[in-house]
Amino acid sequence: MLPGSIQITGEALSGAEIKDICESLKENSVRLLSIRGCQLSDRDFGRVCRGVTESHSLAQLNLNLGVVSTINRTKHLADALKTNRSIQTLFLHGSPLLDAGLVTLNTALSTHPLLVSLDLGDCMLGDEALRLICGMLPPDGAKSGLRELTLSANPSITTKGWARLAIAVAHSSQLRVLNLDYNPLGDQIAGMLAVAVASSRTLEVLDLEGTGLSNQSAQVFLDVVENYPTCLRMLVLAENAINPELQQQISDLLSEGEEDDDKESEARCSASIPTREKTTWVPHSSKG
Repeated sequence: MLPGSIQITGEALSGAEIKDICESLKENSVRLLSIRGCQLSDRDFGRVCRGVTESHSLAQLNLNLGVVSTINRTKHLADALKTNRSIQTLFLHGSPLLDAGLVTLNTALSTHPLLVSLDLGDCMLGDEALRLICGMLPPDGAKSGLRELTLSANPSITTKGWARLAIAVAHSSQLRVLNLDYNPLGDQIAGMLAVAVASSRTLEVLDLEGTGLSNQSAQVFLDVVENYPTCLRMLVLAENAINPELQQQISDLLSEGEEDDDKESEARCSASIPTREKTTWVPHSSKG
């Protein structure tokens, strides 16, 4: 029997339910496990992590919306990821990790053999965490790294941190999707990201929704997609102070480029973009 999925949202999980989840993980009958926004005891969270450790079938793990709520849970997850060899996609959106949490997870994340998609949106991260994340985007020609990265709504990251990310993206040999929506980036950071887009040979999707951009940023991106060959296929500029006509011009140019691609390339692109949590601009305590 092919591995299936367990998807539970916003429920208080009993010990019996946790036992069933763990048994399914150990039996390698689960490909996707999502306990998004669920309440469970620290003991039961540790049991789930041990199940993740023993699973050889689990490809996608969704712990969004506060499931990883303490540093001790972060340590349990790090230990599980150090042993697990199957997870490809990890969602931690809305977890109060802070920089300390990324320090705890860093070795497990950066050395995992199959992890290609990581959602760290709304995790209260700062520059130190972003420095570690950039290490998961190795330069072209180095080891493989992340193909999709979500850093939505982490407003504590400074201009210095975002500049470091732009440099990493410019030289990353793998990254295809970058979601930075609802961060206060502004036109200066957008300009750096435009240079990264022009330099990258892989980046296909860039989400800059609600990032404080103006027509100035849009003009820079328009110049890039109009005059330079890029892999970019989608640029999200909604919820910014940008003229709709400018947005449409960019969208039309990207659509033209997509039409020029062969069907094999389009299939590869669409297959590389898993579902993610889409941030909305509301206070941290009520996101989701």
